[in-house]
Amino acid sequence: MPRKLALGLMAAAFTFAMAAEADAADVRKRREYGSTPEQAWAVIKDFCSISTWHPGIKSCELSTKDGATVRTLTTQDGAKFVEQLVSADDKTTTLTYKILESPLPVQNYVSSIKVGWDDDGCEVVWTSKFDPKGASEADAIKAVTDVYTAGLKGLTRVLKQT
Repeated sequence: MPRKLALGLMAAAFTFAMAAEADAADVRKRREYGSTPEQAWAVIKDFCSISTWHPGIKSCELSTKDGATVRTLTTQDGAKFVEQLVSADDKTTTLTYKILESPLPVQNYVSSIKVGWDDDGCEVVWTSKFDPKGASEADAIKAVTDVYTAGLKGLTRVLKQT
């Protein structure tokens, strides 16, 4: 392959990759809690405990797929989410997962929930990166933000009991 053609193809591939990255959406929600980070992490690190603190989740079922831990969440209205645990790191108090199937207008979704110190106790930061699918970026961001807002509010109730 001639050098100029190879360089042109590499430049085109780089441009395409950068354009695809630019299309990725980000969501970040943060909430402070009066509990200790250890108390919050004890609740969050259990991959299926989301059904105890997120008001939109009716049930959670754990399974394995190709050696990975997978949870199937059923919402209060019967929708299903299938999510794969990427990591639960006790040192960084961060749980990372990706969505395999969901009704949300997203694809290539990877999310982390991090517990850390705050002036008055702890903070929980829920972040994600994804590509919108079948909806505008604004609509996809709103859908994910709504999920996070409800979940972080629900976590307040559980942490007050610990």
